[in-house]
Amino acid sequence: MRRSLRRTDRTEPWHSYAWQAQSLLLAYPDEQFEQHLALARQVAAALPGPVAGPLLRFTAHAEGTAPSDRAAAYVATFDHRKRCCLHLTYYAHGDTRKRGLALLRLKQAYAAAGWLLGEDELPDHLAVVLEFAAAEPGAGAGLLTDHRAGLELLRLALTEDGSPWAPLLDSVSATLPALAGDDRDAVMRLAAQGPPGEQVGLDPYASPVFLPDPVVGGPR
Repeated sequence: MRRSLRRTDRTEPWHSYAWQAQSLLLAYPDEQFEQHLALARQVAAALPGPVAGPLLRFTAHAEGTAPSDRAAAYVATFDHRKRCCLHLTYYAHGDTRKRGLALLRLKQAYAAAGWLLGEDELPDHLAVVLEFAAAEPGAGAGLLTDHRAGLELLRLALTEDGSPWAPLLDSVSATLPALAGDDRDAVMRLAAQGPPGEQVGLDPYASPVFLPDPVVGGPR
């Protein structure tokens, strides 16, 4: 059962705007992607600096990249490399039976809020979780916080690779509570060993660099 929303997971009105923009930009860059970039630029004006800055760095890069190159880079980054997986339950459970249960719990959380996923959508895809959080910020913030360690590992992997999507994960992380205690331990363990059930762990990180406490309160 997912834990209830913690006090540190409280949301502000701007969270919904940030999570919706991030969701659109972390989906596959289809023919509507140019519109999504324009929307993200508009939204950034209403966001705190640590959330808006990385978002704008990504849009600037994406706008200067040909659509075919964006699509090819997305597939190469997220579809062919497990260490850059956008499916959040993978980090905690790998390809094990527990992951199936985690996916079911996510579906149940969505259904409780009146959400039904399409047949081609998996409930743990980061773009889907962010879209849910934008519409249901209380419950959505709890889901994102539950997967804080996986999100941080994904952020580190993209940053290490110099991926153009790394700033988007910086932006997502800046909307969440800072890593502490068990979450930090989980990141270190996953970086060294990889998700459960894997024969070979993810490439270890020499020294994870964690973000400072996210900005809370209204936009600046």
